[in-house]
Amino acid sequence: MKFFGQINLSSNSKKNNKSILFVCVENAGRSLMAEGFFKKYAPKGFKVQSAGTKPVSQINPIVVEAMKEVGMDISKQKSKELTDEMIRDSDNVINMGCMDKNFCPTIWLPKVIEWNLEDPKGKSIEKVREIRDEIEKRVKEVVAEITTTTQL
Repeated sequence: MKFFGQINLSSNSKKNNKSILFVCVENAGRSLMAEGFFKKYAPKGFKVQSAGTKPVSQINPIVVEAMKEVGMDISKQKSKELTDEMIRDSDNVINMGCMDKNFCPTIWLPKVIEWNLEDPKGKSIEKVREIRDEIEKRVKEVVAEITTTTQL
């Protein structure tokens, strides 16, 4: 099943490295988890970034704890603001889901892969683990498709 048929791996990219941008509103949870998992599983030569339309001063401490449980320390990560340059430099943009429709990244981005994942903000560690595991599963699916497509 080609769940991620929208992944853009065309050779018309100006860059040698393919890149993926994970976006959400605050860049304090889901997109940071996705960025971490993509760094872990992606083939060499791929670049990943995450950003938000309304970044916050501190990333979600429950998310940090949940990621530590799977051996990933994202405690030094910072919430980053989505820029035109990030969008321009990304071959693929994945929106994690919108908790605030007024700041939803999909308002400004034309071609976006929509994941519609629940926001971990204010959730229990058990719920954040479920969200983390779903993000890891989806990132692995993206990486599997990228790996298959780039080997053709």
